[in-house]
Amino acid sequence: MSKKKISDQDQFESVENALSKTEHYIEENQKSLTIIILAIIVIVGGYLGYKRFVVVPKEKEASAQMWMAEQYFAVDSFNLALNGDGNYLGFLNIIDDYSITKSANLANYYSGICYLHMGEYENAIEYLKKFESKDKMIAPIALGSIGDAYMELDKMNDALTFYKKAANDFTNNFTTPLYLLKVGFVYEQLGKYDQALEVYKRIEIEFPNSTEGRQIEKYIAQVELLIKK
Repeated sequence: MSKKKISDQDQFESVENALSKTEHYIEENQKSLTIIILAIIVIVGGYLGYKRFVVVPKEKEASAQMWMAEQYFAVDSFNLALNGDGNYLGFLNIIDDYSITKSANLANYYSGICYLHMGEYENAIEYLKKFESKDKMIAPIALGSIGDAYMELDKMNDALTFYKKAANDFTNNFTTPLYLLKVGFVYEQLGKYDQALEVYKRIEIEFPNSTEGRQIEKYIAQVELLIKK
């Protein structure tokens, strides 16, 4: 018998032995495997059922209820937006009653902005930090608003942290130069003029056509004078 035939036979026997061991394992553990498969089916089915029969209806209810709060928010009626008007729920009610929904997450954002306008800065920070989003416009505004609240509380280092996040985590031509300008302003307040200048130069180079970019020369000139003193 040739070496090749011997090798092929050995491989065949190895495969056959492996299959036999697998069959033996399945036979011995058939009950456990059946339970595991059934458990997976139940978990997946339960999740899909929960999404369809609980989450989706809740989402529709929350969206319908929140519509009026959004209207109040749009006209700066922040107290009514937060607490409702007796007929429709406010953002705080949406958060409590529909916590599993996307609407409740968005209500955290609205609530934080409401509290910011009302001068309740600690509450603004609390709700804005609960808000989760990857949207390139809303997410940086939420982060920047936390920075604004910290500035009002005279916590400039905390404000700086969130302004940097707002500027750098979600880059775009609208919010990035806006929050870079605020980063530069905080640096000035902290007496870090070189860093302020660096930030202003970045606006000049990267965002020349933005609102901030069109007026950045005066900020650069101002901080250069401070550096020379």
